[in-house]
Amino acid sequence: MTVRVAIVTDDPGWHGTRLRRAFKARGIDAQYVSLAQCRLDIGSARLPVRLPGFEAALPDAVFVRGVPGGSLEQVIVRLDVLHALRELGVPVYNDARAIERSVDKAMTSFLLRLGGLPTPPTWVTENIADARAIVLRETAAGHDVVCKPLFGSQGKGLVRIRSGDDVPPPETVNGVWYLQRYVGAADNSAQWQDWRVLVVGGQAVAAMKRHGRSWINNVAQGARCEAVELDEARIRLAIDAARAVEMDYAGVDIIRDQQNRLQVLEVNSIPAWKGLQAVCRVDIAQAMVDDLVDRRMRSDPSLEAVC
Repeated sequence: MTVRVAIVTDDPGWHGTRLRRAFKARGIDAQYVSLAQCRLDIGSARLPVRLPGFEAALPDAVFVRGVPGGSLEQVIVRLDVLHALRELGVPVYNDARAIERSVDKAMTSFLLRLGGLPTPPTWVTENIADARAIVLRETAAGHDVVCKPLFGSQGKGLVRIRSGDDVPPPETVNGVWYLQRYVGAADNSAQWQDWRVLVVGGQAVAAMKRHGRSWINNVAQGARCEAVELDEARIRLAIDAARAVEMDYAGVDIIRDQQNRLQVLEVNSIPAWKGLQAVCRVDIAQAMVDDLVDRRMRSDPSLEAVC
């Protein structure tokens, strides 16, 4: 029996190629699938979820590499497809619940705090008067504040606020202010840096230090990657953060604040790893594929013999 897996992505690129090669190494046929081309066929008892390229049968597993943007309705339907596949018993890696928890920065911050993990003080409001009051209180105490898009990645759209007059207007934040205390190094610092830890199947499998050109340390914003060996504190923190948001695999961003304390900034459910792969020896795509096959797919007795 041929085992077939769907790699959910609209832009396979470098990451898709690495994943497909990793699946091939396990003797598994992997096909790229766009969620925008999938549909629910609820009247069908045989295939209530339709994926292009899987007309005869549902995939044996789904690896989520990307969820395309769109209207609120379009995004909900695309996540509905992932939810439905999980309900039908298809292993989805990461599943829609994990994606929803992480793509929404407010819920990520809430779950980290609920789990007792160190994360910067964060406020989320639709009221600009509340946003200004928070900023005034924080700046009076000597803290800058970072305003982030609720849905965003790669360091895009971040604004560092130093006074109440700097609070962005509602039209630039879609009417929601996600405000987080700035915890990084001081201005003009050579120490703009944080750590990205990749957690796979409850294990920290790769890590790097990111040296930012500014206070934003994302690789997409020009940060330089450096290989590092993590200490037990960062390893434990990354694993606990991934567990708090219930992810199969996660890119966990950790920073040291000005009081020398480690803080979890973000937990990413669809992390890019090209920069990380360039500075580590582990084949990251293979590590994730092996975890999906060995931990998730082998729980299905019908696949155990061929995985």
